Amino acid sequence: MRHVSDWSLPDGSVLLNFSDNVRGVFERNVQSGDLPESGGVLLGTVHERGLLVTVATTPTRLDRQLRYLFERLPFGHRAVAKRLWRSTGGTTRYIGEWHTHPQDIPTPSAIDLEEWRKLAKARADKRPLLAVIVGRHSLHVELTHGNGRRQLLRPY
Repeated sequence: MRHVSDWSLPDGSVLLNFSDNVRGVFERNVQSGDLPESGGVLLGTVHERGLLVTVATTPTRLDRQLRYLFERLPFGHRAVAKRLWRSTGGTTRYIGEWHTHPQDIPTPSAIDLEEWRKLAKARADKRPLLAVIVGRHSLHVELTHGNGRRQLLRPY
């Protein structure tokens, strides 16, 4: 797999791991040729110093997928998140969002940054939102806080 599984903040204070299943979803949705953008939510467990992302939902028929736009509608994604929350006694939870870009090394657009800020601000648990963009050769991974502060993660 081309995408790195382990990430951290530069000071090592937060560690992040993408499971093989999540990395497989990323790989299968790399945006090459004329494929539209894809995306979904990231679910997993929160630990003292880190996050383990175990599930990445994939586009539903209700989502809007264009070459340079992915609009995730909540219905199918929310059902998966609720089911996992209940079946794990609340340990598997919503961690963030992912989507693709048709770039080798992806960078967030102004629309991405604003949407991530809104989602982070709306989080009931007040934790930062994990935001991931899947590019053709690498990932963009960051934590976005409700106040708009961004923290880029790097491969560990």
